[in-house]
Amino acid sequence: MTAAAAISGIREVDRQGNIGLIGSESHQPYRRPPLSKTLWKSDPLDSIWLSTESQGVSAHMGRTVQGLDARTRQVTDDQGTMYTYRKLLLATGCTPRRLPFGDGQIMYFRTVDDYQRLRGLTGEAKRIAIIGGGFIGSELAASLTSTGTQVVLIFPEQGIGGRMYPPELATFLNDFYRERGVELLTASTMTACELRGGRTVLKIHGDPSAGGREMEIAVDGVVAGIGTRPNVALAESAGLVVDDGIRVDAGLRTSDPSIYAAGDVASVHDASLNEWRRVEHEDSANMMGGHAGVSMAGHTVFYDHLPFFYSDIFELGYEAVGEVNSRLQMVADWVVPCREGVIYYLRDSRVRGVLLWNIYGQVDAARRLIAFGEELQPEDLAGRLPA
Repeated sequence: MTAAAAISGIREVDRQGNIGLIGSESHQPYRRPPLSKTLWKSDPLDSIWLSTESQGVSAHMGRTVQGLDARTRQVTDDQGTMYTYRKLLLATGCTPRRLPFGDGQIMYFRTVDDYQRLRGLTGEAKRIAIIGGGFIGSELAASLTSTGTQVVLIFPEQGIGGRMYPPELATFLNDFYRERGVELLTASTMTACELRGGRTVLKIHGDPSAGGREMEIAVDGVVAGIGTRPNVALAESAGLVVDDGIRVDAGLRTSDPSIYAAGDVASVHDASLNEWRRVEHEDSANMMGGHAGVSMAGHTVFYDHLPFFYSDIFELGYEAVGEVNSRLQMVADWVVPCREGVIYYLRDSRVRGVLLWNIYGQVDAARRLIAFGEELQPEDLAGRLPA
């Protein structure tokens, strides 16, 4: 998505310049969010593709760049082909974290090929285990259940989304998912995985508070959503500044002025929160990519966007802005408890994040509240949004 947005940004300024796209996937750029959302409901697969082919791009897909020489402005791919550049964008994204076992049996859901593989394992009388109760795990559990698939959701926290939601909302979601047929193994970890009799058998270490018993479950497929790591090896090899991602300035330039970075892999200083941030969501990919493209084409840009992200889980949904982390002070302002309301995330009496739970059209208002940086007490937030 970042590459496609950058190409569009370049073409806003420069209709004729040469653009080369090198991507490790065999597919042209596409939108990732539908892979865990709308493709499981009604949207056709064709709806995800982005229109890079029509923008005069030389695409080299199914290739991975393995060498970057910033001095000579050359990159080399895994087939030995060398490319030169005047401006280079690193939109290398992230790699899913992997478990130390189960190679071949565990799917690390990220690409359209992963979606198609998982689609073939789902349906009535099928049982899928999902490891991780965070963003991807909770979305996929809801989406797969809608197809009639039996889902077992396994995660180490006590509640779904426990690293993001307040305890009462995480507990509510546990019951909410169970009512819709999802089997939950909370405070549990997978310790082994093997093929047996044509199925995948998982060994699970159960909730320590319930005795921590070991169990085995048999499933037709396993998906893990346990986080990612930014792909910074190329940047490091070129001597670029890297610190939890590739550091970029407000023009999306790295420490080498001819090399830019954007999307999941890029770390930019967020003026609203006064910290360096790397954000792995669609809004960030599109906005950073577009700004980077315009900057590469020679126009001055100042990237100061505070991105949002969103999710749909069964009939519930949310939009969130800023730092949404359960380690912060959380203030819930419910219209209907756990069904509709706003959760504010504060540090030192300042709002750093806003979760709009089943409330829409308030993202810009939430951005303004965070950027304003006013010192607020919990009672000051009652009825603050919707604005």
